[in-house]
Amino acid sequence: MDLTVVAYVIYLIISIGLTVWVARTLTSNGRVFIADVLQGNEKLADAVNHLLVVGFYLVNIGFVTLYLRSGETITEARGLFEALSVKLGVVLLVLGVMHLGNVWVLNKMRRRGIMERRQTPPVAPQGWTAPAEA
Repeated sequence: MDLTVVAYVIYLIISIGLTVWVARTLTSNGRVFIADVLQGNEKLADAVNHLLVVGFYLVNIGFVTLYLRSGETITEARGLFEALSVKLGVVLLVLGVMHLGNVWVLNKMRRRGIMERRQTPPVAPQGWTAPAEA
């Protein structure tokens, strides 16, 4: 019996489920970073967060579907588990790298926002002084 199609179905279900779970985690927790960077502009934070998550979905689901094909025919349960472990392991590594990349970008954005706020004077200038005559 050919179990290749069964392996494909199990791989897609688990991979897409993992992608959705990581994306939801990024959405809920990443929003806090983005709102901090954007100085409390909730509407813009939600828009940026949504765009980042859409990109995350596109890249990861695209990778999952491209990596679906298997060069070997799976005929027994052992081969099914071996093929799934390799495919799911690679997907988990890619999801982990994408997740760490997103966290790194969000942290860079947050740090830049903190530095910009520190450079802004607490009171706006109220006038200017003409240069002294020589």
